[in-house]
Amino acid sequence: MNSETTTKIPEAAAVPPPGAATAKRRVPQGHQRLLTRRDRITLGLMAGVPTILHVALVWVTALASIALAFTTWDGIGFDSIQWVGLQNFKELFEQNPQFWPALEHNVIWFVVLIAVPTPLGLFLAVQLDKKIRFSRVYQTAFFLPVVLSMAVIGFVWQLVYNPDTGLINSIIGANEPGKYIDWIGDPDLNLWAILIAASWRHTGYMMILYLAGLKGVDPSLREASSLDGANEWQTFNNVIFPTLRPTNTVVLVVTIIEALRAFDLVFVFNKGAEGTELLSILVTNNIIGESSRIGYGSAIAVILLTISLVVIIPYLVSTFRKERRA
Repeated sequence: MNSETTTKIPEAAAVPPPGAATAKRRVPQGHQRLLTRRDRITLGLMAGVPTILHVALVWVTALASIALAFTTWDGIGFDSIQWVGLQNFKELFEQNPQFWPALEHNVIWFVVLIAVPTPLGLFLAVQLDKKIRFSRVYQTAFFLPVVLSMAVIGFVWQLVYNPDTGLINSIIGANEPGKYIDWIGDPDLNLWAILIAASWRHTGYMMILYLAGLKGVDPSLREASSLDGANEWQTFNNVIFPTLRPTNTVVLVVTIIEALRAFDLVFVFNKGAEGTELLSILVTNNIIGESSRIGYGSAIAVILLTISLVVIIPYLVSTFRKERRA
């Protein structure tokens, strides 16, 4: 009798009472509500306010510019808006003597940025990727112009180009009466002088992009190339550079956007006059001023937007395709 009792006690103890099992199942249900009402309101404000500002300041203004491009408006009262269709674009293409030179200058801006600072930035990135001494110091020095605003860079280079006390004229002896070289006022020189300042900044930008791309190269590729007897140039040309194709795409898109949105340097130097006209300068001159032609300026902005989308949309499509394949 005692033996049977002792053998049944563990079996009875192993079976939990019904109430205990119910209590254990109900415990996780009490923790399903992780966010309080205050938390949801806070998250809604943190996500909603930036979204509203982005839509209002970017999308609404962009769509409004597209709509105003087909109208004429002096900016005083909405009653003065008149629909003119394609008249602004027709006048822009046929009657504005500054449009085609401005478009040409934007193209020159892109060609110079892709031909000079981009290879130089790649060269600096390759050298810094070799883990030389004081590599961090060099990276900071070359990237410092990128941190500065374009307006500050413009003021700095104005001091360099000053015909009387500027650094360049002082070095080459062109700061004496009768020998002055007006780097900013001469229509044959000012665009190239501004492009030198823009290239100085763009080099550091390209260096950082390529340096990030080089950090992602598989070290085994370098080792395999060295085992095959390839020298440094052959390794870079046949192994390293092909792997930088995604970085090259980003560099191309960034450079095109930089060339199209160029404004600050030119405006600081001479406000886009005397041979430095750009599309962005024409937009500003037509929208801001005593005789505002907002519809006409919006038409120029729409052309600038169209050129940008021609570059950006293929890049986004190729990027999304790669993500889907991955």
